[in-house]
Amino acid sequence: MMSEIVVLYEGYSINSGKDEVIANCSCTLVKGPHNIIVDTMTSWDADKILKALNQWNITSDDINIVVSTHGHSDHIGNNNLFMKAKHIVGFSISFKDKYYLHAFDKGEEYIINDSVKVIPTPGHTLSDVTVLVHSKDGETVAIAGDLFEKLEDIENPNIWLEAGSDDPVEQMKHRAKVAEMADWIIPGHGPQFKVTNRIRDLLKNQVKDTPLIKK
Repeated sequence: MMSEIVVLYEGYSINSGKDEVIANCSCTLVKGPHNIIVDTMTSWDADKILKALNQWNITSDDINIVVSTHGHSDHIGNNNLFMKAKHIVGFSISFKDKYYLHAFDKGEEYIINDSVKVIPTPGHTLSDVTVLVHSKDGETVAIAGDLFEKLEDIENPNIWLEAGSDDPVEQMKHRAKVAEMADWIIPGHGPQFKVTNRIRDLLKNQVKDTPLIKK
């Protein structure tokens, strides 16, 4: 059984020019053998998430797995809505007080089912992950969190660098790697976008010529 991907909310990030950024993350539902929610927005968004799930006849108890692509506050704010789910937060996998050891730090993928896996993609933080979904349309969608801020950061890498990167070189490498694997990318703070060969080439060239990126 293949999975269906629903972007419940598109992320955004706007520099207000007043020493503040207005931002929230993309929140994505994966329906299939397991119901999965990826990135649960800020702590003020519980009602939004529950309302959006209800439109798909899904309750919080129907969610089997929660994935937070990393531990920043706009990606974990409503994890506690999903008390029956296993939680993956970056490289940490847990259910209640049980923690499951997994070698994300050695590059090991975590297989959820035949159509969904979680791969380590450190860079934005040192424990970032990306969810790869083989959709029922036969395409691969990468739910990438802040590995990609938005489509515009491919032409202008300073967008993701200024958003914060614990390891820019690793982030560049994983950006190129994910683009090779995916047909579509759901970024952390912008609309879903199609991965073209031009995008793949740009990302590969950025890895080859890192001085072009201002750090």
